[in-house]
Amino acid sequence: MKRLRRFFLLSPAEQSLLVRAALWLSAIRVALWLLPYPTLQRLLTKTWRLRMIRRPDQGLTEDVNKVLWAVTVVRRYLPGGSSCLTQAMVVQLLLRQCGYSTYVRIGVARTQGGRLEAHAWVENGGQAVFGGSELSRYTPLMALEGEKQ
Repeated sequence: MKRLRRFFLLSPAEQSLLVRAALWLSAIRVALWLLPYPTLQRLLTKTWRLRMIRRPDQGLTEDVNKVLWAVTVVRRYLPGGSSCLTQAMVVQLLLRQCGYSTYVRIGVARTQGGRLEAHAWVENGGQAVFGGSELSRYTPLMALEGEKQ
C-alpha cells in the first residue's frame, strides 16, 4: 500500500514513465524468450523509426537520468529481475521516444576462468549512457540500430 501511495505522489509524467518502463520491460523480456534476437531487433527498429523525432542532445543527461530511474525502479519489482540486454533495449526505446539517437551495443569478454561473458549497454554519440561500467574489457560485437559496423 505504501508503494502505491508513493506512486500517486509522483508527477503524471513520472507515473507515465514508470508505466511505460514496466510495460516495455515485461514485453521485451517475454519477446526475448519467444523470438530470435534478429526478429525482435527488426520489430523494435520499425517501432523506433515510427516514433523517432529528432531532438538535439542538449537535455540528454536529464532525460537519461529519468529513464534510468524508471527502469531501475521497475526492474526491482519484476519477478526474476531483468538482464542487461532487456534493460538496455528498454532504455534505448524510451530515449528514442524522447527523440535521442541511441543504440544498444553488445560485447563479450573472457572471464578469469576462460568463459565468455556478454554485456549490453546503450550509447549516444559514442558515449555509454547506460550499463557503462568497465566497458573497455568487452569486445563490441554489434549495435542495435544506429552506428554501422
